[in-house]
Amino acid sequence: MFSYFDHLECSACSRTFDKNTLINLCPCGAPVLARYRLGEAALDMDRSNLPGHGLWRYHAVLPVGEPGRIVTLGEGMTPLLRADRLGRLLGLEALSIQNDALNPTGAFKDLGFSAAVSRAAELGVKEVALPSAGNAGSAAAAYSARAGLRAHVFFPKDVPKAFLTECRYYGAHVELVEGRINDAGRRVGEECKQHGWFDLSTLKEPYRLEGKKYMGYRLAEQMNWELPDVIVYPTGGGTGLVGMWKSFEEMEAMGWIDARRPRMVTVQAAGCAPIVRAFESGAERAELWQNAETIAAGLRVPSAVGDRLMLRALRDSNGTAVAVGEEDILDGVKQLAQSEGIFASPEAGAAVAGLRLLAERGWVNPAERVVLFNTGSALKYLDVLDRD
Repeated sequence: MFSYFDHLECSACSRTFDKNTLINLCPCGAPVLARYRLGEAALDMDRSNLPGHGLWRYHAVLPVGEPGRIVTLGEGMTPLLRADRLGRLLGLEALSIQNDALNPTGAFKDLGFSAAVSRAAELGVKEVALPSAGNAGSAAAAYSARAGLRAHVFFPKDVPKAFLTECRYYGAHVELVEGRINDAGRRVGEECKQHGWFDLSTLKEPYRLEGKKYMGYRLAEQMNWELPDVIVYPTGGGTGLVGMWKSFEEMEAMGWIDARRPRMVTVQAAGCAPIVRAFESGAERAELWQNAETIAAGLRVPSAVGDRLMLRALRDSNGTAVAVGEEDILDGVKQLAQSEGIFASPEAGAAVAGLRLLAERGWVNPAERVVLFNTGSALKYLDVLDRD
């Protein structure tokens, strides 16, 4: 079979839905997850001889039913690079960078939207909408253009200009909204209800997560099916974090990895750190962060739908969450560029700063294998990075 996708299941109340149900959130308000017949998939997949290249080589555990329905731009299989010079600066012996800036639109968001747009088109959707702080809008617009869908992207007014230009060239309908991404999200909800568009907001549909979970499969494959000790991930909406955690469960169920898990680290900006605050207080949900401010647009998410799932992954992995300041973010971008030749997004700069903080505290052992994610290219942030 091409896919062993079986059904949909609520992440909170466990209610199930037919796999061909076009759905956003569960009626209880929680995200809905795709489930697979993993025992059958394991018999049909040879992890040492996977077909093709990139995201869709894992088609058996992705939700599209036929190969002809895949919408792809060649996403995935970005390099895992040893970062020895940066590691020495941080006092770490085994640091690697997963460089997702080399995806087609320059960011990891392509993984989620290849899956989400493919599945939306397969289910007959013609128009999609979402709020975005930047990279998600670009990816949604690109993959919608590839699929022949109409995309509607709602950005906060202060979004970096590169994202606006890119989306318009892809033919998306773009609107600027006063406030933050949560304000844009409210507009999306209103417009979807009025016009019948399908909402592709983070974790408000099941399939962006399915594309993002590939980050875990790819990492395991690149490390010869042995996961690292620590994963450092810049976190806004958190789909990548939740997706990787889901991939680890699936790979263990298929017998591809053992029960050992990396300690997951969320890094947020001090000006918008709802997950850090909730983690430190022991809360199960993250309260809305008022007056969110940071140059790392992807981290400026005052309220995340997947907060409960993120906090669960952090705690179940014995991980942690840290917040870093604006100057630390800029220093992280510069340090990664000058030590490793990677001109990374401010979000990755935050991850570098967060890892530096954890190394200084002794939370990370110098000999541990650490993977830090660069989620996008700095070239789309020149108007905020070029301060001279």
